[in-house]
Amino acid sequence: MTSSFLIIAAIMVVAALACVLVPMLRSAHREGRPRAPFWIALLLVLATPPAVLGAYLSIGTPQALQAAPVDNHATLVDATRQLRQSLTRKPDDAQGWALLAQAYSALNQPQQALDALNHLLRLKPDDPDAMVAWVEATAATDPRHLIDDDARAKLRRALQIDPTHQRALWLLGISDYQRQQYADAAKQWKTLLPLLQPGSKVAATVQQELADAESRAGATNVATASSSAPGSLANTDSVAIQVTVNIQDQMLDKIKPGETLFVFAKAINGPPMPLAVAKLGNVQFPATVTLTDAMAMSPSLRLSQFRKVRVVARLSASGNALPQAGDLQSTPMEVATDTRTPITLTIDRVD
Repeated sequence: MTSSFLIIAAIMVVAALACVLVPMLRSAHREGRPRAPFWIALLLVLATPPAVLGAYLSIGTPQALQAAPVDNHATLVDATRQLRQSLTRKPDDAQGWALLAQAYSALNQPQQALDALNHLLRLKPDDPDAMVAWVEATAATDPRHLIDDDARAKLRRALQIDPTHQRALWLLGISDYQRQQYADAAKQWKTLLPLLQPGSKVAATVQQELADAESRAGATNVATASSSAPGSLANTDSVAIQVTVNIQDQMLDKIKPGETLFVFAKAINGPPMPLAVAKLGNVQFPATVTLTDAMAMSPSLRLSQFRKVRVVARLSASGNALPQAGDLQSTPMEVATDTRTPITLTIDRVD
């Protein structure tokens, strides 16, 4: 695909949007209606490519479905604020709440997106798209990114209404996989696969996850399958990475009251989901934690399955495990999972 083709396609998209949105903006101006929803719609359309299915990367979304970054962040923030103010005057505007939730998601503010979706679901309790978006936002606000029982109930309800809802099928399979219910996960993804474009990256990713789930489901017992899997390279009971976290003196004045310290271990060449997470509030430096398999975010992804991992510490003002602009972070360190030597991380930069 050439760059000239991309430029022409982009011009055509902008022209088409202008033909639709400019008259709408003029009409809104004449009628005294707020124009923020139209600006948000324009920004989201330009910033986010259509996706067959999607969920937050941290809960298992295929990498091919990552949304493009919003170019005009400040404009989107301002339009979102205006829309939020408009909804205080018109709280029954379901489309407005749906658009607000999408905007907050694009801004990486899952808690605000969840609040908007709660309003939307009160207005449209049987909207499957709203239910699935609620599940995504709920998982994004959970430090371990798990899909809990309430979220599973919403996914099942969404699939009762729309049995071919692709994102609901994907997420329900993720939830089953998190619970080591591999046969059920395979069942969801078998239903999903024929709904995807053959040969696409998304279909390939789902096929790979399906094969893994079927392999695990074929084991005589989950515990044996987990301990004897080809990726299991360390003794589960012996994995204990001792981490001391310090902070550079010049970073001390950047610490905000109530910040939360997260210490993550991630695979060097593997899934993006952290293998272990430690969370400390009211932290004092130096802080010490020990990362073990018990801190796994998913039963299927553990420290003991990898020879080496990358460990990093991050101070979060929001208390959210998802990275935010302005977080203080250490330089990552690679470490063998069977090490007995404590490691030290130093928070030395601002994200």
